[in-house]
Amino acid sequence: MSVDFGVLGPVLAWDETGETVPLKGPMHRAVLARLIVARRQVVPVSRLVEDLWEEPPADAVGTIRTFVAGLRRSLEPDRPPRAPARLLVTEGPGYALRAAHDDVDAWRFEKAVGSGAGLRPADLVSRLTDALGSWRGPAYADFADEPWARVERSRLTELRLHAVERRAEARIALGAAAEAVPDLDAHVAEHPWREEAWQLLALALYRSGRQADALSVLRRARQMLRDHLGVDPGPRLRRLEADVLQQADHLDPGPGGTADQVWAQAAAAYESAVASRARTRLESTAGLMRDLAVTGGGGLEAARRHRVAAVAAAEQLGDPELTARVIGIYDVPAIWTRSDDPVQAAWLVGAAERTLQLLPATNQGGTHGRLPATNQGAAHGRLLATIAVESRGTLPTEPATAGAGARAFQAARQAEQIARRLDNPSLLAFALNGVFMQTFHRAGLAARRDAIGAEVVSLSARDNLVTYEVLGHLIRLQARCALADFSGAGRHAAAANALSERHELPLVSVFTTWYQALRAAMTQPLRAAESAYEEAAGRLDGAGMPGLQRGLLPLARLSLYVRHGKPALIGEMDGQTDWGPYEPWVRPLLLVSQGNDDDARQALRDIASPPRDLMFEALWCLLAQAAISVGDHTVMRRAYTQLEPASAELAGAGSGLITLGPVSEQLKALASALARP
Repeated sequence: MSVDFGVLGPVLAWDETGETVPLKGPMHRAVLARLIVARRQVVPVSRLVEDLWEEPPADAVGTIRTFVAGLRRSLEPDRPPRAPARLLVTEGPGYALRAAHDDVDAWRFEKAVGSGAGLRPADLVSRLTDALGSWRGPAYADFADEPWARVERSRLTELRLHAVERRAEARIALGAAAEAVPDLDAHVAEHPWREEAWQLLALALYRSGRQADALSVLRRARQMLRDHLGVDPGPRLRRLEADVLQQADHLDPGPGGTADQVWAQAAAAYESAVASRARTRLESTAGLMRDLAVTGGGGLEAARRHRVAAVAAAEQLGDPELTARVIGIYDVPAIWTRSDDPVQAAWLVGAAERTLQLLPATNQGGTHGRLPATNQGAAHGRLLATIAVESRGTLPTEPATAGAGARAFQAARQAEQIARRLDNPSLLAFALNGVFMQTFHRAGLAARRDAIGAEVVSLSARDNLVTYEVLGHLIRLQARCALADFSGAGRHAAAANALSERHELPLVSVFTTWYQALRAAMTQPLRAAESAYEEAAGRLDGAGMPGLQRGLLPLARLSLYVRHGKPALIGEMDGQTDWGPYEPWVRPLLLVSQGNDDDARQALRDIASPPRDLMFEALWCLLAQAAISVGDHTVMRRAYTQLEPASAELAGAGSGLITLGPVSEQLKALASALARP
């Protein structure tokens, strides 16, 4: 029997004829609902007991089994005795509901809403109308007070509100503004804190020829936000009110044009509307710089430059809440662990720290100043995530428990905790970027970074955070390379490329082209691999990423020559080669290859540890080889200690760019050399 499950309202099930399946009592429905919340994953019996009872009965486990048996009889009435269940299955320590993705109304609704991007307005209205029609009441209505249902209920409710607003937006775009008014009017009455809904209602009224009503709605929104939430309307709502008063031309629907024409018209409208509003302009500048940064080349460099200017201007206005928004809105994903401008990054970290000190402390029980507690929490979270991301590459070269490295790690964890507490996907993606940047305190953490990347991909795909979905795939590409899973790395490279082509993100190809060069280095002859690296290096010209570019091509060539056993070619690399930030750690091996052992010993003496970043293991391997060659047992022991946690990884491959081969082979060579007097 095919079964369809409904949780967008009271929890129900229907058979293939549309008849309701008897689910027995409320506890049976609770078990079913709890398994649906788990989305096909196993829920241990112990967790079911914990979730279903505050004070479990003596035979709680046996009672759960009784409920499951009853559900199985209802859901699979034709299953022969002793035949294994196919729908509500036993697996390991618990149970799972293996419903197909199209057999649960909430999952179908989520898919319909998520796949609407790119549809024509008429098609989007049709799809969202059908999807919204599947709601029979509040999600998981029978279990509104159950903690295990709370997060899923909130997520689905937010998705429904988003769908209502997107449908209204599409109706307005179709020229059916009057049709959108009744639904929007009811929507703002039920959810008065949603500024987007007020804006859409006012626009729909204006385009229906009801200018006075549109102004009334905007004033009602302003009063409601002030009286009930203690905040002023946001810049978009304020701009719309001014535009309605002025009967701005851009509010009236008109014929389309080329992308350039639309941009010019929008820019002119903006220039007219916010000419004298410094605060609005600064927020808009920060948002524009965020979008500019992913366009590549000069766009990235210009975005960095103007971002700093916007933050500095915001600080001069003396409004820490504004400064927090200007800093936090620039949540551009970062994959490389070395800053393109360390001085600029340090200044931004300082600005974020200063702003944190000036903001009121968060309080989940109420509001402070003009911001609701949840908004304050998000502001704090974004500042902390900024500190974590912009502090990349500043971990102490030797293990430390205090100082800048410890602060950045703490900021990353605090940002993550705030994001999870607020259930804020975009903030969580930003925070996890910070956590990733602070996951280099020792070697051998590729598996941990892979888990971070997996979560970033999952939440970004679910919430349409495209640039972070790309970031998640690139993190996983790096991690799978470190773990020698090149088929997995290839899948993530392909996924990142597909997203970049669909959404015009040209910088992604820089990293995926370098990944292809790494694959060539692993499988192709030396000359072919060199050519692949030269092609990849060409992608960096004009890309605006000096923190990645400087010294990378020489280091890639060096990795090839080391792996192919070409000391003569290594010796020829000195001279005018710009090794960038890698010079101190490649110098000893260059000297050895030139026969200058005494100079190599001198270079190794008291050498600092390489930076704790994506090249950490690779640079230690280069130091290890030089130390073995000149018999420096001190550096050999240091290298062994630092590399041992990464014994299951490929040295340098975690960068997704180069490799010096298995760390285990380097450890064997070190152990053998250390055994000699």
